[in-house]
Amino acid sequence: MRLFTKISFLLFSGMLVLSSCKKDIPQGDEIQISLPAAQYASKVAQEWNDLYIEIDRFAPGYRPCPTTAAQGYLGIACYEALVAGMPEYQSIQHEVGVEIPAVFKGVEYHWPTVYNAVQAYLMKRFFPHISENLIAKMTLLEKKYNDQYSNEIDSEVFNRSNLYGKEVAAAVWNWAKTDVVSTDAYLDIFQGYNWATRYNKPGDWRPTSAGLQNGMFPYWGQARTFVISEDMKICRPPITHSDDPQSELYVQALEVVETVKNQNLVNIGVFWSDDLLGLTFSPPIRFLAIANQIYAHEEVSLEKAIVSNAKLGITLNDIAVGCWNSKYHYNVERPETYIRRNINPEWQTKLNDPVSGVKGITPAFPAYPSGHSTFGAGGAEVLASEFGYSYAMTDRCHENRTEFYGTPKAFTSLRAMAEENAFSRIYLGVHFRMDCDEGLRYGTEIGRQVDRLPWKK
Repeated sequence: MRLFTKISFLLFSGMLVLSSCKKDIPQGDEIQISLPAAQYASKVAQEWNDLYIEIDRFAPGYRPCPTTAAQGYLGIACYEALVAGMPEYQSIQHEVGVEIPAVFKGVEYHWPTVYNAVQAYLMKRFFPHISENLIAKMTLLEKKYNDQYSNEIDSEVFNRSNLYGKEVAAAVWNWAKTDVVSTDAYLDIFQGYNWATRYNKPGDWRPTSAGLQNGMFPYWGQARTFVISEDMKICRPPITHSDDPQSELYVQALEVVETVKNQNLVNIGVFWSDDLLGLTFSPPIRFLAIANQIYAHEEVSLEKAIVSNAKLGITLNDIAVGCWNSKYHYNVERPETYIRRNINPEWQTKLNDPVSGVKGITPAFPAYPSGHSTFGAGGAEVLASEFGYSYAMTDRCHENRTEFYGTPKAFTSLRAMAEENAFSRIYLGVHFRMDCDEGLRYGTEIGRQVDRLPWKK
């Protein structure tokens, strides 16, 4: 009897201990089994960004519009795939318009493995036409991290994480393909457009002396946006066209003529140019390269890189749609056309190709607003929202390049970078000041719209 009483007492005491401990253990979905993404380094994200930047440099038909769409979808996919491992953040899938598979509750995920799977799956699908060398680099980068992670973590966790990354990527890829404007757009950058059908008066855009003889991505304004509404897909109107020497537009044309005589300013224009396929990455992806420099310098976490990439990708995508919609809506001619008609019939821009030797190039689409200016303003806005509006840095994007002026430049803020990037287009002679002013305003507005998404809980 005494033995039974003693056993009963011990069992009862144990139940009391378990009961008291149970109050301190999170229940059900609250149990945090996986390490949060903030506890992992962002090296894997930086390496995939570097590869994207290299691919963008050489991918035909992707600059400047399809590359922004790919970057937008990649940013959303990686964010949604890892958001369950970012306790302060929440899904934005319903805000951007996609359905994302959920994680299993109460099981462990390795977020770098998830990220690696998303990037590998989508990059191969967004860029099926690039060189075998670049495709091989994708495969090798995926394998590098799969080998590393599979040796570091339990095989069940690795397989689950890898599979989940691919499931999210597949969902985003299927969603991306439903946008008929951007799907396979790289195969036909003109899409049957004929500039002459819209050339009705002086001031309308027409091809220039050195460049493609039609307008690139004329229907990109109908592509999918993630954040901006239909009424935000058009910027403010340009100043009134006039060939009168007393007009504001004529004064801006004279500014272009005088500015290109200053070699120091031309060097700034070359530093920011990024116009030419094969020579550098594209203008929007310049700000991914800038972001990657920040990630490396600040040694940011995987979470920080994921959030920043998502904001940047969404912003660049929506800017491309709004900017190109505005370009073809207003259909404003380039300074070269205006200056040759009104001031100097032999005048040339300072945008040259150091590889082919072609000089006096002007981009093959309408001027207003400036794409460089809009991309740069939006990119600077969302990066500043993450790293501070007085964040100072030195841009080393083109350090050690010898074909053109690439000497690193120090800036007191990301906004200062955006402004120099914008006005550099005047220095090369490819934009009026009005193009750059409106690009800065419009890009900032779109960036702030992205900032206002409900990122945090």
